[in-house]
Amino acid sequence: MARIAVTDGMAPEAVAVLEKAGHEVTLGFIEKADLLSGALKEFDAIIVRSATKLASEIIDASSGLKVIGRAGVGVDNIDLESAGKSGVMVVNAPNASTQSVVELTIGHLLSSLRHIPRSDRGMRDGKWEKSEMKGTELSGKCLGLIGFGRIAQGVAAVATAMGMEIHTYDPYLPPKVANAQGAYLHKKVDTLFKTCTHISIHCNLTEETHHLVDKKRMNLMPGKQGRIECGNHIVNCARGGIIDEVALLTALENGTVTSAALDVFEVEPVTTENKLIQHPNFHGTPHIGAATKEAQSRVGLDIAAAVIEALSGKKPQTLVNSKYLD
Repeated sequence: MARIAVTDGMAPEAVAVLEKAGHEVTLGFIEKADLLSGALKEFDAIIVRSATKLASEIIDASSGLKVIGRAGVGVDNIDLESAGKSGVMVVNAPNASTQSVVELTIGHLLSSLRHIPRSDRGMRDGKWEKSEMKGTELSGKCLGLIGFGRIAQGVAAVATAMGMEIHTYDPYLPPKVANAQGAYLHKKVDTLFKTCTHISIHCNLTEETHHLVDKKRMNLMPGKQGRIECGNHIVNCARGGIIDEVALLTALENGTVTSAALDVFEVEPVTTENKLIQHPNFHGTPHIGAATKEAQSRVGLDIAAAVIEALSGKKPQTLVNSKYLD
């Protein structure tokens, strides 16, 4: 029997799976100070989402830990190298939220182009701004996808069905994958921005991608597709920090970018100090890409299975820090 800490919530059916496997599950958020004081010493595994940050000093203070499970895709809240050097396997659940994030991305695109949030806000203020809410269609426009993994490919499939032309930049992608999806693979990210009026981000946050979407690249966007002045539109449901938010606000203010929609931010939770959220052509959501009942059920079951496999001494398929393990 192993002791497992679940700090950021978990679907009841997933907890039941862990307990059925003979493990003891403790539910409840643990404050950073307690983690640094060795609150995890008596646990064999911990399952987190994005709220719990497992930096190297916390991992060093958790001598009994064997497995870290990330209930989701991104592992930027976990020091993978430190975990590996301590012999701790890190596993994630990369497939569970794919469909949910695909649908939210498309929702943000449609909401931006048809002024849905802005129209709603106006009506709540007693305004009937019909003449001001002329939008544009997705059909016939070039969609640029930064990163072309599972989620981006899902977005591409829906966007293609809606008549969009798909472009992508992903330096790690074999060309045959893009070809199979009918996507044009750009060798340079700048050419993607020069070509596409609609940009959606689907890459990880790394030193290489931090502020990848900056003033220079936003200024490259064409603003026109054929004879239609459709403007420039940016969506990010991946990771905060990939967009330079100060530059994005400036681009919205001067009209370089027509609309922006973010589900993720460089600093979360967002407060009113972030001036982006006050701009009329911006709308956002509070990091809810995976927040569907279906995704939450899948992610819990997937990470429970991976943690059980890791605790049994096997190497799970979703092991993400193998290069750091001794």
